[in-house]
Amino acid sequence: MAEVLVYVDHVDGAVRKPTLELLTLARRIGEPVAVHLGAGVDTAAPVLAEHGAVKVLAADAPEFTEYLVAPKVDALQAAYEAVSPAAVLLPSSAEGKEIAARLAVRVGSGIITDAVDLEAGDEGPVATQSVFAASFTTKSRVTKGTPVITVKPNSAAPEAAPAAGTVEQLAVTIADASKGTKIVSRTPRESTGRPELTEAAIVVSGGRGVNGAENFAIVEALADSLGAAVGASRAAVDAGWYPHTNQVGQTGKSVSPQLYIAAGISGAIQHRAGMQTSKTIVAINKDAEAPIFDLVDYGVVGDLFEVVPALTEEVKTRKG
Repeated sequence: MAEVLVYVDHVDGAVRKPTLELLTLARRIGEPVAVHLGAGVDTAAPVLAEHGAVKVLAADAPEFTEYLVAPKVDALQAAYEAVSPAAVLLPSSAEGKEIAARLAVRVGSGIITDAVDLEAGDEGPVATQSVFAASFTTKSRVTKGTPVITVKPNSAAPEAAPAAGTVEQLAVTIADASKGTKIVSRTPRESTGRPELTEAAIVVSGGRGVNGAENFAIVEALADSLGAAVGASRAAVDAGWYPHTNQVGQTGKSVSPQLYIAAGISGAIQHRAGMQTSKTIVAINKDAEAPIFDLVDYGVVGDLFEVVPALTEEVKTRKG
């Protein structure tokens, strides 16, 4: 069976959930070979093996942290040349998509971004995408070279499938051209204790109807009761009620959680483009004619200042 390269998204060896999803999808089209760049491979390898990696290609070099993505592209290209894979899979993060695009150009292959599903086809992997602001679903395949595909988080449930996970060192030469942009400082993101927005299984978002930064506390309370991430519509962000890093939409972040709760969000196409692939959508809005109700699985017509606190208390009661 052909091998499939999977780029490992991790923090010092702590493997992030989207990588486990990629390994699950990779098994549909071949044997997963994980590519781990940076420190922590000893920590990561058992987790990768548990989720199906037949081997782990590992490389560590200071350039991976001292410069922007180009050295990582050098390393992934080295893995590509060593394995001759049937496909290369990466998470659809900002970094993942840039690495994917650069790799595709270097090896002369086609690229598919933001896939939400992956299956084997007679002529190569077939990716499902949600396009045109999630108005259509398409199935696509790369017709030139080795498919390079980025996959949205929460597109598949990680499944354990123990494999050898043998660690092999990957020889990488970092080109001088890859050192053109040096990272001079880093500022750790302040932790809220909540899941990362694009990876969360549940997202609770507030919009214009929240009517003020101080009122986002009720959105946060519901999110915390569910163990969810907090999102915001563009209107709420533009008004200064919530940070831009939490914006869900075409000009913000795209999310695809198992459950998406929209409180006080009308459902403009800009917002829908960022959340319409959510598995279950619930909307709370006092306007029965709000466009958001056209795509929801469950809709509550009511005042969010009454509905959301009541829902929060009900969740707490059932959990308690």
